[in-house]
Amino acid sequence: MSSVRTSLTTALVATVLTVALSACGPRPDPVHKEQILAMGTMVNITLWGVDNDVAQKAFTAANQDFNYMQTAYHPWKPGPMGRTNQLLALDAWFSANPSILPLIKRAKALYHASDGLFNPAIGRLIGLWGFHSDTLPKGPPPSKAAIERLVAQHPTMDDIQIKGIRVRSTNPAVQLDTGGFAKGYAVDRVVDHLRRLGVSNAIVDAGGDLRAIGSHGGEPWHIGIRDPSAPGILAEVDVQGDESVFTSGVYERFYMYKGKRYHHIIDPRTGYPARGTTSATVIGSDGATSDAAATALLIAGPKLWHRVAESMGIKYAMLVASDGTVYMNPAMAKRMHFEHKPPKVVLSAPL
Repeated sequence: MSSVRTSLTTALVATVLTVALSACGPRPDPVHKEQILAMGTMVNITLWGVDNDVAQKAFTAANQDFNYMQTAYHPWKPGPMGRTNQLLALDAWFSANPSILPLIKRAKALYHASDGLFNPAIGRLIGLWGFHSDTLPKGPPPSKAAIERLVAQHPTMDDIQIKGIRVRSTNPAVQLDTGGFAKGYAVDRVVDHLRRLGVSNAIVDAGGDLRAIGSHGGEPWHIGIRDPSAPGILAEVDVQGDESVFTSGVYERFYMYKGKRYHHIIDPRTGYPARGTTSATVIGSDGATSDAAATALLIAGPKLWHRVAESMGIKYAMLVASDGTVYMNPAMAKRMHFEHKPPKVVLSAPL
């Protein structure tokens, strides 16, 4: 057997293992690959075991789906989410956009499951830090007074009320930014569409955060997890059946000012970028939950991650602390194959 490896240089690195041709054996099923620029990242789609017609229909559908959701869910450009935020600031009932209402409902559920650490209602805080822009800030961070004013207003998903298709916010400080899980939510929608088109084996990788279904010619999908502190791979894991692998890291979107890094994952309790963790990786059954959980666990940090993972129903989780210590539950430890031995590994109680 031989293997064909495709590396991705984002939060995750997906490697696809293939079965080589033998001299007298049957030809393997075809592999089809497509690259799409969407959701602010490069999306790589790999299909296994379908003919050319199905593959082209699948790629066209995925491209249309991602483009639509990119416009609908964008937190600061004109579109359904932007209009929703304008209406939420008015303290009055309005009919929710059909593309946004399911997202709000899912966000409320994940907010509660995470003990409030995953909080898409803090869009104003994220904007205050300069992350509602296609270009990163170059000046100083926001003032302490400005941060404290927004934190004191305590915007949460509980401030959003839903009655049927009607929605309102009781807190004018609420502004939705679903960037903490919209990518996972979008990946789920695309995978559902691929299945309806007859695709049973695929990876949909949005900038390294991915969902894999089926297998690659009977072999598992081979996933590499980025090292948060150096170029290259920290660890590898095999997935097959239907699993999502999502990582949140402080290296994804940040700016430097006077030698200090300010990243985009804001702790809703303090109003400042989360501290103590450089990355959090989750393996879960769906993209939306895994995406939100990775964000919540990074914010929770080494002291609280286990409790939050348990609350969110996560079975496989790994954190890399700022000092390089790796925290995992035993089930995750059994699946991880490290490229280099971490300086220290701390195993938690089972989840």
